[in-house]
Order: sequence, then C-alpha cells, then structure tokens
Amino acid sequence: MTDQALALLKEKYGTEFGANAVKEVAKELNTSYATLSKYLNQYKVGRGKWSLEQTVQELEETLASSVPTMTSVEQNLIPQKDDSFVQFGNFSDIKKVIASRMFYPTFITGLSGNGKTFGVEQACAQLGRELIRVNITIETDEDDLIGGFRLVDGETVWHNGPVIEALQRGAVLLLDEIDLASNKILCLQSILEGKGVFLKKIGKFIAPSEGFQVFATANTKGKGSDDGRFIGTNVLNEAFLERFPVTFEQSYPTVAIESKILTKVAESLNIPMVGEHTDFIKHLCDWADIIRKTFYDGGVDEVISTRRLVHIIKAYAIFGKKDKAMKVCLNRFDDETKATFVELYDKIDADFEVQEDAQVPANWLVYRVGL
Repeated sequence: MTDQALALLKEKYGTEFGANAVKEVAKELNTSYATLSKYLNQYKVGRGKWSLEQTVQELEETLASSVPTMTSVEQNLIPQKDDSFVQFGNFSDIKKVIASRMFYPTFITGLSGNGKTFGVEQACAQLGRELIRVNITIETDEDDLIGGFRLVDGETVWHNGPVIEALQRGAVLLLDEIDLASNKILCLQSILEGKGVFLKKIGKFIAPSEGFQVFATANTKGKGSDDGRFIGTNVLNEAFLERFPVTFEQSYPTVAIESKILTKVAESLNIPMVGEHTDFIKHLCDWADIIRKTFYDGGVDEVISTRRLVHIIKAYAIFGKKDKAMKVCLNRFDDETKATFVELYDKIDADFEVQEDAQVPANWLVYRVGL
C-alpha cells in the first residue's frame, strides 16, 4: 500500500505535504489516517509534515514492479452474429476500417435508433474482432475509462479500465454516446493519437497492441443539440474532435431495406411471413417513412426510428394484435404525438382500428403531416 500511497501523494501534492493530504489519500485508499501515517513514517520530517526523498524515476520503477494488479479474466469478446441484421448505410465502409486493422479513429453520427452501434457490433462479429463497448455519460471519468485502485479481499489493487483492456488486447473500442461526455473525456487524447497512455498512478506505460481501433457514436456531431432534442449532449472539445479523422453520417434505412430488417426480425420470432403479417410490415415501413419526411420538413417534432419499428414487431409477436403492439410502443410519446402517429397509420392500413384514446381532430392531423 505504501507505493500506491506515494504515487497518489506525489501526483496530487508534490514531494512535500501535510496531514490533510495524507487524510485525503487514506480515504481514497479506504484505509485510516493512522495506518497510512505509520506506513509513511520514514518520510516524516516533522509534526504533520512529510517529504518524499525518492526521485520520480525511482518511484516509477518501484511502482511498476510492486503494485498489485487484477488479472484480466480470459473471455471471448467477439460479438455474436445477429441473423436479423441487414447491412445498409455506412456499414461496408465501417467494416473496411475494422478489417484494415489500421488505427483510424472513426466518428459515427446520426439520429437515435438507426443502427450506429449495431453496425459496429455486427462488423466485428463478421470479422471475428473483439469489441469492448463503453457507454459514456456525463459522469464518466478517468477511473471509469483508464482504471483505478480497487479494494479486493482487503488489499488495494490496480484494476484496468475498458480502454486499457482494449489497448492491450488489440480490440475495437466503441465509445457509445460520446457526445454525453464532459471534458473528463480528454484523458483519452494521447490514446486517440495512437500513442498509448502512461498510467501515472502506477508508473506504467501501456502501448497499443496491433489492431487496436477506436469508434465513437453520437446523436450529434459533438457541437451540442441546438433544437434541444438530445438533452444532455455536450459541446465536445475541438482538439478532441480533431483526433477523429473521419465522420460517417448515418441515416435511417430506405423503405425496402427497412422492410427486409423487419421481415428478418419477424421470422426470428416465428411470425409467418404471409398475408396480414407481410402487409403489417409494409404498412409500418411506409408509415415510418412518411413521418420521417414530415419530421425533416418540420411538420412533427418526433420521429419513428428503426429500433422503434423492431419494438413494434416484437410487441406484435407477444400480444398478437396490431393495435395493442402500436399502442404500447407509442406510449413513450406525448398524447398529442401518439394520437397523430396512430391516426396516420390508420389512414395507411385500412384494416387497422384506431383506439378511442388515440383520436385527434382530423384537421389537426392534416395540418401536422400534410395528409
């Protein structure tokens, strides 16, 4: 524990520090002030005063050889192939980047539920590449990404974060929802340059293994959400964004492609692709396409994603009724939007019955979606 404490003290307070510094580090290491003071006794120069005599180089050499670290668990991180996957959009280009094994940080942006993350996952599955996915939030910090000290069986040990795991394994690192991050994400700067990272807390440098790659997905381009649609997204540091040489803009699939996606999902759920079932899929795809076009024109404030359509098909497999599937999957929208979407679908599917609680004035619907 002494070496870990020395590293933290030197990093945060320099070579000379007082009792408050020792108390803070003791708290971080989950030990008592008295215990840590005892371990640091050889560095004590006065009442409540300590001075470290080791040079930085000596300390780093000591730490690198003596800090206990958690052993990585052997596991297969290659994603499973999804039989319902249909490639579209930027998938072929993303797959080429991954297949090249070249370090080439790639940014993928687009509206929610249009296959950004799924595409990277399935490209790795098809190529047999390991994938480590990290879901980013505003709370994500260096400890979450790089690693930190953990208490294991009463001993403080170093635990590698997902970024270090990906670096060492030569895996594909996926930073999901990167635009939710705070400036704490800047701890990845050197990694996005392909230079590895120095773990200052344990005095060890981790170089990237061959094949290590970074992908980031976001609903915005890292410039925030001007229309307030994606609350919580942040303006990312320009220097950070510049470290991504290429940005792919992901759109929703065409009606034809989306129909193939829903058909495969339905088949995987043992829904027979005949009669009313195939008609339901066709109507859903036409419905979503009209809503998206209206959304892009500013006629409605919400959009139906491919993910939402898949939810509807799964609900249909569970409940066996179109109206029930539509209702439970559209409940996430406000009442006005939900009513608009249901009323629109009713105009597309002649066999669909609109629920009473989903009714809206016809003229309002005409105004909103131009029917």
